[in-house]
Formats: sequence, structure tokens, C-alpha cells
Amino acid sequence: MDRQNIHSSVHSSFRSRDSTSSTRSDPREKIKDCLRKFIAFMFTQVGVGALVVCYAILGAAGFMHIEKDSPDEQLENVKQWRQSCVEQLWNITNRYNVLNQTQWMYNSNHVLKIFQNNISNAIHQGYTGRTPEDIWSFPAALMYSLSVFTMIGYGNVVPKTTWGKVSTIAYACFGIPIYILYFCNMGKVLAQSFKWLYITAHECSRREDAMIEDGEIQPIKRKVTVPSTACLWVISFYILSGTIMFGAWEKWNYLDSTYFCVISLCKIGFGDFVPGANIADSAEGSHLKLVINFIYVLLGMGLVAMCYNLMCEDVQVKVRELREELKNCLDDITLKITVCMNDTKYYHQRQTRNVK
Repeated sequence: MDRQNIHSSVHSSFRSRDSTSSTRSDPREKIKDCLRKFIAFMFTQVGVGALVVCYAILGAAGFMHIEKDSPDEQLENVKQWRQSCVEQLWNITNRYNVLNQTQWMYNSNHVLKIFQNNISNAIHQGYTGRTPEDIWSFPAALMYSLSVFTMIGYGNVVPKTTWGKVSTIAYACFGIPIYILYFCNMGKVLAQSFKWLYITAHECSRREDAMIEDGEIQPIKRKVTVPSTACLWVISFYILSGTIMFGAWEKWNYLDSTYFCVISLCKIGFGDFVPGANIADSAEGSHLKLVINFIYVLLGMGLVAMCYNLMCEDVQVKVRELREELKNCLDDITLKITVCMNDTKYYHQRQTRNVK
């Protein structure tokens, strides 16, 4: 029996070694392990940030490929209207210029009015005079991708093809959860880093509060939180830097620049002010503004999440302290009422004894 048990244990150990060696050498298991490690890394802070950037770049490349080579119907219509207007004015000039000036003026005004109405309707429908190559450059497509999954939606660049609209729907459905994950993780990381810096500066600049008990000095241990005013100062400084930067680049006044920064960071995105949106900038190729705007908005969203986390923690601590103070105040009031009632009771008892 002992020999059989020894043989069986030896065979089982060999089988286990063979199975482990087979799993180690199996390429499928290696691929699964790599995928597990990759997914675990993508849910870390660095991975989520890299995922957002890569997702934006992928979306920019896709939208640029879909929309850049598509014909613009409005642009072609405007060209036809312009050519038709010129031909009609030339025919009217040849017919009425010498013989009948009044009829020439009437027909010319009629043709120009039709052309003006057509151009006005085209502008209301989104015509800007820019070709798809100018509109869908890579920085502009990158900014469009950011405005989709961050839910800003400037509206200055929109897809006009069927595939572009379908791709935008799918891109938003997958991109918004990724952005929410980035918003939460980046807010926690920046909040922890800023809180560590604030506590370090607080400990270096101020001495610890102390109380004397039994002739010994003991430090009072309090939970240090970042005040809400510090968060407001950080956001104000970030908005001020954006105001100066965009004001110098876009020739906006400081009110318009501040308005754009606040509207972008609050994810309102009216689209009336967008960097690099005019035709001159697109013709000159100065798309660096859009790339820096992409970085500014993405980093600003992280700062907003940081301030939200820190202010929530500050409010929770203050509410807890207020609750404790109210509880102590009620205890003091209850104690004083009890003492007062005991004193009045003692006074009445003493008076009754004196009467007797």
C-alpha cells in the first residue's frame, strides 16, 4: 500500500509539473496574462490619462478621414450662385446699360437680392466659407473629439456626412464613460497631491497647537483639510492664466477670454468663442492654439475634479465640527436648565420648611 501511494503521488506531481509547464508554454495563456495586466494598468491613474489621450487621437484621425474628403454641398451651391449672379449681371448690363438705366438698376437689384438671400440662408445653415480641408485639420478634429466625449459641444465644427454623424454617436457612447473614469481618477490623484503639498506647507509655516495638561505640553491632533478658499484660488489662477494666454493669441479682451475659459471648464460650450476658428488662422496653419486648448481644457477638467473632491472633504469636516459644537451647546443648555430646576426646587423646599 505504501509503494502504491508513493507511485501515485509521484505520478500526480509529474502531471502537475507537466500541466504547469504546458500552461507556461501555452501562448494563449501568455496572451491572456498580457491582456489582464494591460486592463489592470488602464484602470490606474496613468493608464486612464493615456487612454483618454489615445482615444482623442484615434477619434481625430477617424473624423478627419471621414469628413475631410467628403464634398461640401453648401460650398458648391455658393459657387454656383456666385457664377449665376455674375452671368445674369453681365447679361443685364449688355442689354440695358446704354438704352435703359432704370430697367438695368431694377433687374440688377433683383438679381443681387436673390443672391443675398441665398447666402444668408446658407450662413444660417452653417456655411462659413471654409473648405473641408481647412475645417477638418488634425488639431481641429482633435478639439472636436474632446468636445464630444467631455460633453462641451462647442458647435463650431460639426459632421455633415452620414458616416460622420453615426461615428459621432458611437464615439460619444464609448467616450463619455472613459471621460467620467478619467474625471474621477484624476480628481483623486490631484487632490491627494495638492493636499500633501498643503499639509507640508502648513506644518512648515505654523507651529502645532499645544495644550498644557499635567505640566506637560501635548500637541493637539487635528485633521488638516484644504480650505475651500485655497481651491477657489487655484481655479482662479488657472482661469487667469488662460485669460492672458487666449487674450494675447486671439486678440480678445479680458472679459471675452475669461468668459471662454469659464464656459469651457464648466462644460457649457456655447461655441461663440473658439480659438483658431477664423479663416485667417486656418489659412496660415497656426493650429498650435487648438492643441494647447486641448491640453488646457483636459488639465482644467482634472483641476475642477480636484477642487470638487477637496471642497467636499472640507464641507464634510465643517459639518461634522458644527454638529459636535451644536451637541456640546445643547448639552450645556440642558445642564444649565437642570441646575436651574434643582435650585428652584431647593428654594421652594426651603421656603416651605420656614413656613412650617
